[in-house]
Amino acid sequence: MPILLQILLIPTFVTLVVFGTRRRIGRLAGWIVAFTLLYTTLLAALVTFAVSRGNIVFEEYLVIAPGISVGLLADGLSAPTLTIVLLLCTALSFYSIRYVEHRVETIYRAECARTKTRYYTLFFTLLPFFPVGFIGTILSTNLVSVYFFLEVLTIALFFLMAFFGYQDRVRVAFVSLSWGIVGALLFLVAALLVYNQTGSLEIADLFQMAGTARVTGVIALFLISLMMKLAVVPFHVWMPSVHAEHPTCIAGLLAVYANLAVYILIRITVIPLGGEFARFGPSLMMVALLTMVYGSLLALAQTDIKRLAACSTISQIAYSVLGLAALTTAGVEGGMFFFLSHIMGKTVFFSTAGIIVYVTGIRNMNALGGLAKKMPVTTALWIIGCMMLSGFPPFSSFTAEWIMFTGIFERGGRGGALDLAVAIAGTTTITLTIAYTFGATRKIFFGPLSPELTDAVQDPPLTMTLPLVLVAVVSAALGLYPEPLMNMLHTVIGTVRTGI
Repeated sequence: MPILLQILLIPTFVTLVVFGTRRRIGRLAGWIVAFTLLYTTLLAALVTFAVSRGNIVFEEYLVIAPGISVGLLADGLSAPTLTIVLLLCTALSFYSIRYVEHRVETIYRAECARTKTRYYTLFFTLLPFFPVGFIGTILSTNLVSVYFFLEVLTIALFFLMAFFGYQDRVRVAFVSLSWGIVGALLFLVAALLVYNQTGSLEIADLFQMAGTARVTGVIALFLISLMMKLAVVPFHVWMPSVHAEHPTCIAGLLAVYANLAVYILIRITVIPLGGEFARFGPSLMMVALLTMVYGSLLALAQTDIKRLAACSTISQIAYSVLGLAALTTAGVEGGMFFFLSHIMGKTVFFSTAGIIVYVTGIRNMNALGGLAKKMPVTTALWIIGCMMLSGFPPFSSFTAEWIMFTGIFERGGRGGALDLAVAIAGTTTITLTIAYTFGATRKIFFGPLSPELTDAVQDPPLTMTLPLVLVAVVSAALGLYPEPLMNMLHTVIGTVRTGI
């Protein structure tokens, strides 16, 4: 079987296996899913290694009509993105094994043991749909295929939130479903307009839209659709509740779900239609800067630990948007690198917040304090997460910001005073990230031990901490040695010509 098809079908197959054998395997479901995703990640790493040596992996399975086919592509942009995303899926599947036991016990405590096991296996039946959606979205060569896999992600998120979320979980699940469906439908409308104009749905043929009467409208539709996913102002309103009330074990996956729109924008607009996309650049930079500042201020105002992490996502995603809106090679490549760095940082940061709630049952940061004495490993992970989000070396976010802001200032140097002012303001917002992450650190982990905490408070099982350590190690490795990744990104993004 072709390797990319294996990567896509294996998580689908494990979902069917877990569902079909759920009564027999019981609590083994989590381990089965986790090791299956580990194998899938290793396959993706092999593909990425081949791509790093100058190869491109393309598999076409079905030609429906001229300009409409079903295929998968791994190149310098999609292969490393896929590997890092699947690494996070694997890490969080191991993290979920104990977390979901606790979550099911909390929500369904009045149910019998058999019913609780049923909900546990339900979670691990649904979880693989996230990697399936990510794989399809990243590798698809067809616009309608991308739309289909975006919908897979939206539906998976809905059910996981409805069954395993926190406060008012069913209502919040419908909020996420509504925003996801509307955004995906706008994407589909744009895709059909492309087909009407070019006779093709292939991403490789999007360049044919250049210079046509409908190209501006099509790019605008793609932008609005994906800005809804990105939660940039004014499309951010769904993010605080959805990202705060989902089961925390999928927090990193929801960060990927939102950030993945950066990858899609680069793939379907910046690369094939860079010249036409350039007219949106100044406005998009202003929107990104506004979102960076607003999201940071919103995070500073939070006392709920999960809402703090949720609001920080609004701000952090906008950094990548600012980079690609600059439309310089370094800006776009740095923005893509920052997207990958952010999802790793958010996985560590938000998952550590989940550990705190898992252990203490408390979300109010003002009711916490002194946890460093009781939970040294969790404290270290939280501080690492803060460093990853704030762009401290040696983590990859530091290197990504350096590259990205080099490109943003390059545009500022070529453009007018407004572009330069946006570049300067963008760099200063990093101080806000430091303020809300390390400000929360002081509240949660230092000072006297809160009287609300019991002597039973301690670090969680290794299945919840070791996966996060692995993610942090990968981030540090990419930060210290970014050249292989940047070379791969450059083989695709370096060909963009925007005229900026």
